[in-house]
Amino acid sequence: MDNRQAIGSWLSGPRAAAEELGADFGYRGKGLGLPEEGPGSIAPLGRRFGAVFFDWTLCMLIAYGLFARGDQQAAGNWALGIFLVMSLLTVGTIGCTPGKRLLSLRVVADDGGRLGFVRVAVRTVLLLLVIPALVWDRDGRGLHDRLSRSVQIRM
Repeated sequence: MDNRQAIGSWLSGPRAAAEELGADFGYRGKGLGLPEEGPGSIAPLGRRFGAVFFDWTLCMLIAYGLFARGDQQAAGNWALGIFLVMSLLTVGTIGCTPGKRLLSLRVVADDGGRLGFVRVAVRTVLLLLVIPALVWDRDGRGLHDRLSRSVQIRM
């Protein structure tokens, strides 16, 4: 083996090395039976972050305006509770939060159906812990989605 080829595979990472050996990873969502692009495909990461940013901003405004009485620390604490309630109510009923709806995203069960209340609650609590949402699988699903057996898709 040429030294340049060995260095190239080392720099390319384990996925490139596996692909050279014949592994087929496919597109994100292939293993879940989702289309590659368009409605029903895995939601892009940028839109998902945008939706969370919009939802968090909305929760902070509600908390600051209705509950915190000018105390920014209290507003942050109230916003967590408001985010929890908002997610339970909106994802549990219509499948999306206001931010997800604005960016044309939806949360569904990994088999394509609606999420039940317990799965929505597990997903939301793990999302509030932040760290599980930062651990992704090869389909781009966070640990909070994997443990609640859910997936975020485009509408």
